[in-house]
Amino acid sequence: MVDHPDSYEAVIDTPLGGVKLGINTEGGALYSIDFISPGHRSHMPQTGFIHEVVGQLRSYFENPRFTFSILLVVQGTPFQRRVWRAVQKIPAGVTRPYGRVAQHLATSPRAIGGACRANPVPIIVPCHRVVALDGPGGFSGQTRGHKLRIKIWLLTHESR
Repeated sequence: MVDHPDSYEAVIDTPLGGVKLGINTEGGALYSIDFISPGHRSHMPQTGFIHEVVGQLRSYFENPRFTFSILLVVQGTPFQRRVWRAVQKIPAGVTRPYGRVAQHLATSPRAIGGACRANPVPIIVPCHRVVALDGPGGFSGQTRGHKLRIKIWLLTHESR
């Protein structure tokens, strides 16, 4: 988890076992969401685009079938952005193996995992829906521990 909450435009509580989200926007577009530890104070501007982003995230936590309509401006290679666009097409409650996504994009499962690991806007770009053939796989570069528990929570939330 990232622990620099002063650098976030908003920090919000989540139902993810005390995990908070640190959110940043720029010019009316979302560019980063980080999972941060629960010890940091939540804060949110009352108006502006960030208010809309927070509202949509809260709607998702209430209804896993919520469809995001947030403008994104994400930093990544052309390949990463292509993977993220493909992942955004996976519906809530559905998972796709790394290999299937890789086959669709004519690349390797490892390359898909690398692009998912670099995802700057988790939840909005739902890389948690990309899984291994024999289990959940990894999440944000971790194959066990806290980040994997977040992935499992998100998948369970969406399977309701």
